[in-house]
Amino acid sequence: MEERDLDKALDLVSKLLIGEEVNKSHRENLALYEEYVSNADVYDCVHRILKRLNLSLYEYKEGLYVTAGEKNRVFGYTNEELKKALGIRLNRELYLCYFIIYNMITCFYHDSAGYTYTEYIKVEDMIRVVDESLQGVLKKIEVLLLNEVEENSFRQLALIWEDLPAASAEDPVFRAARNSKAGYVKLVCNFLCAQKLLLETQERYYPSERLRALVEDYFEEYQGRLHEIMSTDCEDIKQTKEEEQEYATDKPDSGE
Repeated sequence: MEERDLDKALDLVSKLLIGEEVNKSHRENLALYEEYVSNADVYDCVHRILKRLNLSLYEYKEGLYVTAGEKNRVFGYTNEELKKALGIRLNRELYLCYFIIYNMITCFYHDSAGYTYTEYIKVEDMIRVVDESLQGVLKKIEVLLLNEVEENSFRQLALIWEDLPAASAEDPVFRAARNSKAGYVKLVCNFLCAQKLLLETQERYYPSERLRALVEDYFEEYQGRLHEIMSTDCEDIKQTKEEEQEYATDKPDSGE
């Protein structure tokens, strides 16, 4: 590899790490993007560097986006750092914020095909979505094969959420706070805006290109247990159990 190619790869990685846009429409970094897509040595070097740094690179609509890999303590967040960034104190509050983020993503996307359900969301929309989502998962608890920790976690989330008013009676404007459902949604939205994952216009929140890239690649690859639980069809489980019971009843006795 030529030294020039290594320098270009390092320049590109440094731009991504400091949060600059690297895509075909960004004039300042257009040359670096073209090096990436047209020069095999630069392409390979960029991926090798990011792999060593435990970072994942995603391409979306002629643009490049980077995110921290699993358990990346340098470029990612610890739970304590994330709580501080969100403006919360307790782990159960953090799990509630995770749940809000998950439901927010599902408002925009269905699967890796990137089908958009809605163009934007508002705070009141997310309150309704989280209300319905929690009610749905609580109905599933008796059917889903959850372990004790998972079941207790969902029940705790429901208790926190259901005890909150929809909005603060003292403040007609939705503000980021821990005293209402709207407050928690605003905490999450403010954090995602700071991470350049959401764009806000007149209390409407739109997914950024960065969020689209992460959802269609990273989220799809690392969906995790929460996605598995939330997307499970209880009717399918019931039908399977009924078929198993029917089979067990009809199976001939193999004893003497």
